[in-house]
Amino acid sequence: MSVDSATVRRVARLARLKVNEDDVPRLAGELNSILAFVEQLNEVNVDGVAPLTSVVTQKMRMRDDV
Repeated sequence: MSVDSATVRRVARLARLKVNEDDVPRLAGELNSILAFVEQLNEVNVDGVAPLTSVVTQKMRMRDDV
């Protein structure tokens, strides 16, 4: 997926961010880099790997329900 200038402007508008026109090409490049990294992560084989919420097994502290 490639992000163009129109997509950057649309995302900025949806996020209610004011983006200077001079920054649009730089932001398009940054978003393309981020999406390329996500695509690279999608190629990793995670079969048999259990989802984690923490790398250390922890039990949540509970308080009395008062």
